[in-house]
Amino acid sequence: MISMAMLHDAQRVLKPVINRTPVIPTKGLVPGCDFYLKADCLQKTGAFKLRGAYYKIATLSDEEKARGVIACSAGNHAQGVAYAARDMGIKATICIPEGAPISKIEATRSYGANVVLVPGVYDDAYAEAVRLRDEQGLTFIHPFNDYRIMAGQGTIGLEILEQLPDVDMIFVPIGGGGLIAGLAYAVKNLKPDCRIVGVQAAGAPSMAESLKEGKIITLSSVDTVADGIKVKTPGDLTFDMCREYVDEVVTVSEGEIASAILTVLEKQKLVAEGAGAVGIAAAMYHKVNTEGKTVCALLSGGNVDVTMLERILTRGLAKEGRTVSFSTVLPDQPHALASFLEVVSSMGANVLDVNHERRNTKAAIGSCVVNLSVETRDKAHIQELFGCLRRKGYVVEEQ
Repeated sequence: MISMAMLHDAQRVLKPVINRTPVIPTKGLVPGCDFYLKADCLQKTGAFKLRGAYYKIATLSDEEKARGVIACSAGNHAQGVAYAARDMGIKATICIPEGAPISKIEATRSYGANVVLVPGVYDDAYAEAVRLRDEQGLTFIHPFNDYRIMAGQGTIGLEILEQLPDVDMIFVPIGGGGLIAGLAYAVKNLKPDCRIVGVQAAGAPSMAESLKEGKIITLSSVDTVADGIKVKTPGDLTFDMCREYVDEVVTVSEGEIASAILTVLEKQKLVAEGAGAVGIAAAMYHKVNTEGKTVCALLSGGNVDVTMLERILTRGLAKEGRTVSFSTVLPDQPHALASFLEVVSSMGANVLDVNHERRNTKAAIGSCVVNLSVETRDKAHIQELFGCLRRKGYVVEEQ
């Protein structure tokens, strides 16, 4: 079982190894409350997972270490295990879903681990890791369903209380549940009135649904940009811990996640991966009442592939009303497109793309369809633009 003694031992073991990441005030990010970020994206390996992986491996017996370790991960636990194994001179094999970000795969290899790419999602990588464990006699390092893993992750809770003793509420990402289980146990033992809110992606709500049903369930599929919490089945140990120590679990949409990543990048100059941003998204979009409270969201990781980041930011800009795509029908005659674009320009919208379709069969003969993407200031600006175009006779359809 987990205990406060185990948590303090984890803190002792990790102290010379990990970064004590900052708690950063964020004025205006979430109006109506004092909002802070615990920036474990600045941790070594770029995510909180190093804490649990290092503590677990450090406490293995000499015989377990000699056999070598194996783990499964979407990327961050992989890097934590690989880093810890390298630091302690232990052989490591990591099973990673083949769709994981390339940056996470290559970072894991850079720490000297043997990487096995597995078709499918986390659960498929888990099954392959168990098979290799049994076949080769390796020591399995579970990413979440292990009390020592939870204790390592729970050191974040100890740090938050030391750095922000007046905290009223903490938003914590949930995948399999190891992070929130350890953090919630630590916080509830030291400050029982602090509210712990778990956050999952709406496309992968395995813990949320399990808690709702009162039993562990396995989702038929998961689909989210938050690859680090893309888990079909929570752990049995973490499920029990969440039932006892977590106050509430909420979900956030893909657009809300993208918006949170964009906002933190612009306003705080911090890179958040999808899984790391869900707690921020929950606070930004008022999934629970934070009015007048001192609130902390755990930014748990920043390991996002650059190409994926571009796509995420594109979605975030659209969610925030910073870009919009729409279409209209114009007469197929000289100057019609130029006149239309002049109106758009006069409203201060910056054109990104124009697609002028003269052969669109859905338009009346003698007409053409124009698809336009523009940069705008915000959602209000979009409505001003659409209103102006409609007053001038253009039929506008947002895409």
